[in-house]
Amino acid sequence: MASRLWASRAASFLKISTFHRGFSSVVKDLKYADSHEWVKVDGTSATVGITDHAQDHLGDVVYVELPDVGASVTQGSSFGAVESVKATSDINSPISGKVIEVNQELSNSPGLVNASPYDSGWIIKVEMSKSGEVSSLMDSEQYSKFCEEEDAKH
Repeated sequence: MASRLWASRAASFLKISTFHRGFSSVVKDLKYADSHEWVKVDGTSATVGITDHAQDHLGDVVYVELPDVGASVTQGSSFGAVESVKATSDINSPISGKVIEVNQELSNSPGLVNASPYDSGWIIKVEMSKSGEVSSLMDSEQYSKFCEEEDAKH
């Protein structure tokens, strides 16, 4: 009898300990696109990367295709790609403008996208041509809700 009780306690403990991490981290002061890119605006320039939610779904990133400095990007259009062990996904620009910097670290360490999607894993910096586009993006609360709803469909 005691061993059966112990087994059921162990089973209920295991259920708790293997609980799936349902929510990816979302940073408050950033703006988000529904294609899972984030933007950090600083004056007329903006840093762009992919979200924690996106990198979590992609799995281990093995290669990041970067645009050239000086390239034009358009809101909603692809400017590069992230290749993981699971799939290759386009990276869409959440804003329009000109690429002023690319994260060269990603050439040698593409895993930074997984390890630090909001800091060292940033992808490009853009001089924005239409700063009003930022208002069409989601804030952190809207993006969190969007991710929950999207995950519920799958």
